[in-house]
Amino acid sequence: MPEPRISAHRLVAMAGPPDARTPSYAWLADAVRLLVADGRLLHGTRLPSERELVTATGLSRTTVSRAYAELRERGYARARHGSGTLVQIPGGPVSGAAEPLPLHDLGEHASGVIDLRSAAPSGQPGLAAAFERAVERLGAYTGGMGYFPLGVPELREAVAQRYRERGVPTRSDQVVVTTGALAGCVAAFRAVLHRGDRVLLQSPSYPGTLASLRQDAVRLLAVPAESGRTDLEAIAERAAASSPRAMLALPDFHNPTGTLMDDDERARLAGIWERHGVVGVVDETLCELWLQDEPSVRPMAAHAPGAITVGGVSKSHWGGLRIGWVRAPRDLVGAVARARTTFDLAPPVLEQLVVADLLQTRPGLSDDTRRGLRERRDLVHGAISRELPGWRALSPSGGLSLWWRLPVARSSALSAAAERRGVLLAPGSAFAVEGQGLERWVRTPYALPAEQLEVAVERIVAAWREVVAHDGTR
Repeated sequence: MPEPRISAHRLVAMAGPPDARTPSYAWLADAVRLLVADGRLLHGTRLPSERELVTATGLSRTTVSRAYAELRERGYARARHGSGTLVQIPGGPVSGAAEPLPLHDLGEHASGVIDLRSAAPSGQPGLAAAFERAVERLGAYTGGMGYFPLGVPELREAVAQRYRERGVPTRSDQVVVTTGALAGCVAAFRAVLHRGDRVLLQSPSYPGTLASLRQDAVRLLAVPAESGRTDLEAIAERAAASSPRAMLALPDFHNPTGTLMDDDERARLAGIWERHGVVGVVDETLCELWLQDEPSVRPMAAHAPGAITVGGVSKSHWGGLRIGWVRAPRDLVGAVARARTTFDLAPPVLEQLVVADLLQTRPGLSDDTRRGLRERRDLVHGAISRELPGWRALSPSGGLSLWWRLPVARSSALSAAAERRGVLLAPGSAFAVEGQGLERWVRTPYALPAEQLEVAVERIVAAWREVVAHDGTR
């Protein structure tokens, strides 16, 4: 796999302006250390040579040499003969950090395997600094028992403030903090459903939510949406015929299709819910992941005041922050909170303080992250379209993955062939409400570094050619 590199000018831009209160060598070393901690400099990345960095920064050779020596001493870099200075994560990167979809096995995979079953970016810039600030505030909380069943007050207010900024009047007492967005979905459904109740879902849908609903023994009713189109007529017909108690909606860059519902569609969907007595449960996990212009749409809660909305920061900031939330109408907040206690007492205080800080400073992606995701989206879309012209996918304006329509229904065979080549794919059936089907579809996330995506595309192309050669198709 190609060795990632970073130019001197790019490193200087990412490091930001020097701190006049800090010696130059210490500023440079700390800037690189924080970039590594934030996941913006990956393990094994080749740093610029000292000479290149001297030219880009205007610092002396002695200063740059001392900064690199400091990084090596603290375990954030290592010198390799013939390759210069390489970024190093102290202790090495930890494996097994992929999104835990139900289709995942729990074993470790060989070195070089590229996991495309998950769609989640690395940590956002500023994450390490937010943890440092949160630790400074932690003392105010350690005098008590540390349980906040509804969430730390400042995080609940930060979430409510973000909804107000997006045009939905919200008070902090409408917010219940959860251990991740999936836990929020579970709490929301348990608050309104009983065993045997019907739930309407678009198929495909997010596998984690499907698994949790099956666990709670409710009846899942599918409305086809494999092409990404929101079929409001089909939803209305199914609601009228089946009397579902609730419906799961993913209006913002739907996972996996990438579809963004416009305001007219949201208003019409809200009308369907109201006419048929359906409780809308809205997954907004991806709402901040627009990659071009910020969408001029209002949250579903602005159209459907009785809906329950679930959000979180695993996709917008970092999956390691297991913090989500539920925004509910006041008459359902108590039910959501009681449902949450059936599987969890309270999220960690420190992480809640970190998320409160992040929501106040940058609620969504950084400009660099948006630009990088756009470039990687275009890289994957362009490369696969060129090499496999029979594949079709819309290029979404947000989200983290492409949803490909295959020329023949061989998604599971493709996943098996790709795995033999060192790429793990989720077949279309993983996203099917029925648990099977969608064999003409496959999802390819684009959140990994470009170097890995280029290798993954080569392997996927080879795997597909093997599949069609075996079938005798084209």
